[in-house]
Amino acid sequence: MLIQIYEIQTLKEARLMVDIGVDHVGSVLVSNETWKNAELKRAIQWVQSSGRRSSLIPLFEDIDTICQAIDFYRPDIVHFCEALVSQGADRRTLDPVLARQQMIRERYPGVELMRSIPIGLPGLEDSVPSLEIATLFEPISDWFLTDTLLGDDGLHPATDQPVQGYVGITGRRCDWRIAHALVRQSSIPVILAGGIGPENVAEGIVQVGPAGVDSCTLTNRVNGEGQVIRFQKDPDKVKALVENAHRAGLH
Repeated sequence: MLIQIYEIQTLKEARLMVDIGVDHVGSVLVSNETWKNAELKRAIQWVQSSGRRSSLIPLFEDIDTICQAIDFYRPDIVHFCEALVSQGADRRTLDPVLARQQMIRERYPGVELMRSIPIGLPGLEDSVPSLEIATLFEPISDWFLTDTLLGDDGLHPATDQPVQGYVGITGRRCDWRIAHALVRQSSIPVILAGGIGPENVAEGIVQVGPAGVDSCTLTNRVNGEGQVIRFQKDPDKVKALVENAHRAGLH
């Protein structure tokens, strides 16, 4: 059972994740103004030298800057996570996103591409055309990752995400029935993400049957008020998640 952990930005934390048993060490470029970071490059290089794989999310859409970042960091995987909700599954409105991913695929044949597939909250699966979106992106993707799209729950409008325009870091579980359907539909491996932590990772593996699991928010540290601290991992939570995932993957 493959384990992917995100928001690893330093060499120290990268070493810690590898020591714990993480397979894919994920990092985030938070803007196209601050994408270049020598410490992050050292972390990615160390992950690769250890025999594990690096995954990099650019939280911007400028194709030239994305290419500069790939040239600079040379990650194993580039992970795209636009929310896609406003576009739906209409091929015409998704064309710019598809074209950008196709361009990256052609320019960097040695780099694998991961695509987040937005899935609604449990009970709200009909609000997001997840499987239709996946069908469009599968020919130009090497991996899918499920993630939770907020909206239509009475609390969040469909465009109100923690990072505007992108899906992820909600700490809330997506609808596992759709995630399981995505696993059954797809010819490429699917990683289960969206509100995954040590307590529910085993159940998620059993219900969804993914190739791997991914955690970010629920393996981060929290402050004295119980609020998640971004970009700071809790090693005990990560270790528990790895152990529980591997145990569930044996059954």
